[in-house]
Amino acid sequence: MTTQPCLCGYFTDPSKECTCTPLQIQKYMAKISGPLLDRIDLHNEVPAVKYKELASKDSGESSHQIRERVIAAREIQMKRFVGRKGMFCNADMLSKDIQTYCKHDSAGEELLKMAITKLGLSARAYDQILKVRRTIADLANSESIKPEYVSEAIQYRSLDRGLWEGK
Repeated sequence: MTTQPCLCGYFTDPSKECTCTPLQIQKYMAKISGPLLDRIDLHNEVPAVKYKELASKDSGESSHQIRERVIAAREIQMKRFVGRKGMFCNADMLSKDIQTYCKHDSAGEELLKMAITKLGLSARAYDQILKVRRTIADLANSESIKPEYVSEAIQYRSLDRGLWEGK
């Protein structure tokens, strides 16, 4: 699912000025209900790419490398849930599975506590963060869930409270 942040599309654009009023932005964003948005695991703002970045010779990580990491992460998850009917990946986990497979240290716990408190995230969003951070760890081929994985997973939930509520 994709959407623009407002009618003109420039509300969050750093290089172009939004022509929408705050009321128009609020009405536009209210079209997507909180409960619907809460069921989407990953929220990610994708800003316009600048010419300098498009023309750059620095290619970053190749699609092939990313594909290999995803395949490896999926294999980890398939092994994790072998013998479990209807469970093939981290997104399929139930609450008891999250407690088993998504353990974190005190630093990760503090990050989660702060995010839930400051962003006002729901219980569903909390569980989604736990599952996503397990997936991030799997993509890094890491058995342990490091605080940076927790932080990254929280970032994928920021739109449902900051941008969508007009804050």
